[in-house]
Amino acid sequence: LHSIIKILETRKPHMANYHLSGKIFSRAKGHSAIAAASYRAGEKLHDEQLDLDYDYTRKQQILETEIMAPDNAPNWVYDREQLWNKAENCEKRKDAQVAREIEISLPRELDFEKQKSLVREFVQQEFISQGMVADVSYHTSNSNDGGENPHAHILLTMRAIEEADFATKKNRDWNKKETLIGWR
Repeated sequence: LHSIIKILETRKPHMANYHLSGKIFSRAKGHSAIAAASYRAGEKLHDEQLDLDYDYTRKQQILETEIMAPDNAPNWVYDREQLWNKAENCEKRKDAQVAREIEISLPRELDFEKQKSLVREFVQQEFISQGMVADVSYHTSNSNDGGENPHAHILLTMRAIEEADFATKKNRDWNKKETLIGWR
């Protein structure tokens, strides 16, 4: 990570713009973790609770997706549909927070493999080490200057994974403003 930052600092004419934003998906606002995952991954996913399909298979500019989890995570976390249905099912309140998203811009100066390496290191250090499961989607779009706008959507579970299932309690520290500032 430090070596990549040093490389970027030497390329002042085309220096990457920094962007990291976070938001929480909440049932109170009509959000669904399954719909969010389907859209970001460009996949068709079935919502078991609502018996609804979300189909974003025609979505373009998705470069790659992956699910990252702690070493002790059960195999089902690597199945996007199972992961987000279980995340939704463990929340009982009608106004529950069901997922968190961190969106980050990626430096154009790096090739895709280096961008992924940067994201993976960040996700491992900040989220997986805390017990979260991360559903990462790498996207690109057109920038205002005509260039590429590479970025990653990191959809996170609201509960830590513990052995075979999600923790019974949420870690409320993950919602603190200081935590978001630390991630930035």
